[in-house]
Amino acid sequence: MRAQRPGQSALLLLDAIEILRREHIEYAVIGALALAVHGVVRASMDADALLYTTPRRLTELHARFEKAGFGAELRQGDTDDPVPAILRLSDNHGNRVDLLGGLRGLDPLVFSRTVEIAFCEENLNIVGREDFIAMKCFAGGPQDLLDASSAYGSGRSSVDLDLLRSVARRFGREAADRLEQILGASLGEVF
Repeated sequence: MRAQRPGQSALLLLDAIEILRREHIEYAVIGALALAVHGVVRASMDADALLYTTPRRLTELHARFEKAGFGAELRQGDTDDPVPAILRLSDNHGNRVDLLGGLRGLDPLVFSRTVEIAFCEENLNIVGREDFIAMKCFAGGPQDLLDASSAYGSGRSSVDLDLLRSVARRFGREAADRLEQILGASLGEVF
């Protein structure tokens, strides 16, 4: 494994992605690493990716990661949980990677809209900016909304507002309303 000390969860993610590629599992890096690509660096001790897989395949991956030397814990969500399952990976240094086995309301085309970014001589599939913002609006916590607003306001590239609104609506009314608040705030509107 690449990680040699604490604080190297991104390197642990690279090891995980190597296995995901061998297993032909589509993924999109999300969380703080995606935020950094979309314009704002935020400290985080873990790394996250969203997987395109089935519950059965996630169980198989759990065994595969354990065999490869990862600490691996598979957590199943209940029927109301927006994330059906999480495969939590770790190493001996305390680095952690969360692999989300889906997300309720997710547009299945999210994986076709990833952005390929070079990182440590590897290519990573990072969730697209519109999908990232919509996911953060869906999550809805204070840090999530700050991340969504920061990614929207970063100005690194233009945002496809029609796509952004469409993706947010898939997550439900609350996510769509949160997005409109962020868009309105960026225009100086008061709600």
